[in-house]
Amino acid sequence: MKADSTVPADSACTGGLPSAALAGPVSHAVSRVARLHRITAGRLLKGLGLYPGQEFLMMHLWDTGAVRQAELIKAMDLDPSTVTKMLQRLEQAGHVRRRPDPDDRRAVLVEATEESCALHAEVREAWSDLEEHTLAGLGPVERAELTRLLAMVEENLCQETGDCPPR
Repeated sequence: MKADSTVPADSACTGGLPSAALAGPVSHAVSRVARLHRITAGRLLKGLGLYPGQEFLMMHLWDTGAVRQAELIKAMDLDPSTVTKMLQRLEQAGHVRRRPDPDDRRAVLVEATEESCALHAEVREAWSDLEEHTLAGLGPVERAELTRLLAMVEENLCQETGDCPPR
């Protein structure tokens, strides 16, 4: 009797992984964890009126001060139209301000507003909550080891892509 190719393989044979992921179980796990982490972060940030990714833009501005929009786009490593849309939303919410660069009127400076200082504390709290949700059940030694291992993974990927951020 011929096997029916429309019937999925017994999941006991694949360990629950999609067959294409059998050669990369860690990569599959990292992808699943990253997706769930982003969903959880999105839920926490939604209460602050932020979309996922906007907090990274704000963190950059809070830490660096005013920067040219072009530099911000490069630092965020996103499509310029994506950053522009983020800035429009953040500007409408009163969290950022854009103004001409006094040294080059063609360039635009972006900076966090004084009003965003309250948001800074709320983002910090959201990230603290996210950290606790993410690492629940892990002790201090396990957390330190996970951080160490993830740094190694990041370094491997940075070397592979040639896109290592400055430290």
